[in-house]
Formats: sequence, structure tokens, C-alpha cells
Amino acid sequence: MLNIRKYSLLALSIISFSAAAQKTKPLFDGKTLTGWKAVAGAAPYKVEDGMIVGTMTKDTPNSFLITEKEYGDFILELDVKLEGESTNSGIQTRSHIKQEGNRGKGQVFGRQVEIDPTPRSWTGGVYDEARRLWLYPLELNPTAKSLYKKNEFNHYRIECIGNELKTWVNGSPVSYVIDTLDQSGFIGLQVHSIGNNLENDGKKVYFKNINIETTGLKSKAFPKGIYTVNLSPNALSAYEKSEGYKLLFDGKTNNGWVGAYKNTFPAKGWKMADGVISVEPSGGSESTNGGDIVTKEEYSAFDLSFEFKLTPGANSGLKYFVTLNEKNTGSAIGLEYQVLDDELHPDAKLGRDGNRTLASLYDLITSKKEARYLRPIGSWNNARLVVYPNNKVEHYLNGVKVLEYVRGSEEFKKLVAISKYKDWKNFGEAPKGHILIQDHGNKVDFRTIKIKTL
Repeated sequence: MLNIRKYSLLALSIISFSAAAQKTKPLFDGKTLTGWKAVAGAAPYKVEDGMIVGTMTKDTPNSFLITEKEYGDFILELDVKLEGESTNSGIQTRSHIKQEGNRGKGQVFGRQVEIDPTPRSWTGGVYDEARRLWLYPLELNPTAKSLYKKNEFNHYRIECIGNELKTWVNGSPVSYVIDTLDQSGFIGLQVHSIGNNLENDGKKVYFKNINIETTGLKSKAFPKGIYTVNLSPNALSAYEKSEGYKLLFDGKTNNGWVGAYKNTFPAKGWKMADGVISVEPSGGSESTNGGDIVTKEEYSAFDLSFEFKLTPGANSGLKYFVTLNEKNTGSAIGLEYQVLDDELHPDAKLGRDGNRTLASLYDLITSKKEARYLRPIGSWNNARLVVYPNNKVEHYLNGVKVLEYVRGSEEFKKLVAISKYKDWKNFGEAPKGHILIQDHGNKVDFRTIKIKTL
């Protein structure tokens, strides 16, 4: 006798399997480039052995093979092999093109998932092509640097769901970016410009097994402990909250802050509007208008991030381990993450060897930063400051680590001894202290100030 129940369950299983299989669709049929078009540079793309093959070509700008269709939410998986170790490639997500760019050849812009075989090893990081530059360098997740296999096929998983972009390389999580720009756009495969580099001329990039899901999407969970770049102003994601982050500025009020050496928030010199807390301009003098502001709470070991936007020639800073015990005039005493327009403010030329420039430990240690990681004055920059329980400290600028040191070490004490802080006993060595934002009389904007205790 036919087992109706068993037959029905089998039929349901087949239907369920078929539905799941239909959710994932090939974005490339393995035979033709139907649905794709080449734009921007002149590097050729063709189909070989069921793969899309792009060839590096000297003296041409970045080249892209892009989908004719635009995509909003999706999960994309593909395998990529890049020949050589001295160039890079990438996968564009929700991207666009300025037809007038590149002298009329077109310029692609948007978030790119990096493929990087160089010693830098930022594969799986997120770069904002032709716009904001690096959003998620792998300095933010250094354990992922070892995932890439040189001159082999590597598997990429890219999730774009809502405002969230997550990446995986060879099955391991890499980057997590939350961004409010670009709710849809094309997907693109990059052959990077090589200039006139003959070493890379003719080398190839291979793309295969390109599959996409656009319906019934289920995000794959990230494990704990991966840093998130959240570009939604003054907001924390559920993941960040589960990691223990909290906002130090709620985007609306001065809750949690008071004036340095005061019991209340300054009555002048500071403005809160449109999700931004700003130092008001007052001629460039130090702490003579509203004065510095400090958190009511004190912190010892922590992971602190904030966004800042400078006006031309502006000076400010974020200080930490501020005890307010010194009762000094002017700006309160503490270790300082320098916030400065290096080009126009004279302080950049003072101190020693540039140790008063942007992202430096003010008057002590110079930040090591490259121009390509900087954003123009008037743009939002991302700063991060990590103090570990063992007193190791790191400064980051736009996701790139620019300095590190150990509080209280002999090397640190030697630097203090030749700095403007030499007369303050045990400078920078307090077990805990307030976070301070400096009033230096120039207009500087701050937002998305978040902290996690370690």
C-alpha cells in the first residue's frame, strides 16, 4: 500500500528544496556577458572556460564590468582569482557611474569590497570608490588579514541588506559597515588601473560561480568582537548594543556632559543642532569662550569612536584620562587625540617632528598617516581611540591605525619629560578619567561619539 503521508512529506521536501534553489540565481550564465557591460577603462573582459576574465592593461583608468540591472537588498557570492601580488581588484556593490567622469569615459563610484594580495592584506575590506575612500580598512579587523590565498580562487560572500554591508572571505567574517547612502545600484567587477606598470600588463582577474539572492534574505550572524563602522549619525545597531557600546552624545542634548571645572554645561560657546555638537568660533583662543566640556563619568579601559568635521584652519581635540585635579587655567590637562587642520593651523608646525598634527598624541607622538587616507576639510572623518586594560593605547584615523604606545612605560615617561607636560606629576598615568572635547575657539563639529568599556 502506498504510504500517503511519507509521499506527501517527500513532495513537500522537494518543493521546499526547489524554492530554496530558486532563491539563488546565477548572475553570470558561464557562456556570455549578457546583462553586463564594460565601462570606464579599456581593460578587456571576455568569457573563458565558464569564467569572466579581465585583463590588466597599461595606461588605462580603472575598468569595470557592471550589471545592466540595479540591485537593492541582496546576498552575492562568487569566487575570484587575481594574478600577481602588487596590484588589487574589487567587487562594486550598489554603485553608480558619472558619465562625464574620466574625460567622458565614465567614472564608477560606490562601495567596493577589496581584493588585496599586497602585504597590506586588506582583502574583504570596504572602499568607497571615487568618493569617501576607505570605510573599513582591515586595521579594524586584523585577524582577517590572513584569510586571502594568493594566486588562488577565494570565495566572497557579500550581504547588502537595508543599510548594512557585511563581507566574508573564504567563509570567515571580515567587514561590517552600516551606511545611509545608496539603497540600490549596480554590481561591478573591477580590473584596477596599473598605470604604465609592465610587470602587471597582461595579468588577469578571474571571476566565476557568481550567484545572487534577492528574496527571502536571511543575514548570516557575525560573531562577537568585530568592530562596526556605523555611519548612521548618533545611532547604535543591535549588534553594537550587544557588544556593550553606548552613545556619549544622544544627538540632541548635553546629557552626560558638563563644563570642565564646572557643575553645569556651558551657557555659551557650544551648539547642538541637526544631530551635531559644535564648538562655536571665538577667534581661536583656548578655552576662553564656553570652555572645554567633559563627560560626567570617568573611564579606564575603553574603545571610543567619534566623527569630526573641521572648518578651514580649525583646532580642537579629544582628551582622555582627564582628572580635573590640576585646577589649571586654559584647557584642562589630559592625553589628547589632536583634531587639527594641518595645512592651515600654525600648531602643526610647532612641537617636535609633527607631534601636534591631526590624530597625533598631542606634543608627544606623531601620527603616521598617508594623504590618501585623509578626507578634505569640511568632510566627516572617523576617529577611534582604544585604551586596553594593560595600558596599551592606539589612535586610528578613518580606520587606519596611526600610532600606538603604552601609558606609564619608560618610553612614554621619556617623551613626557621633553614635552610641555613635563611639570605635571605622573601626567597621563591616572587609573581613570573623564573624556574631554576641547574648545579652542574654532568651529569644529562632532557626532556619533560612542564608547565601550573594556
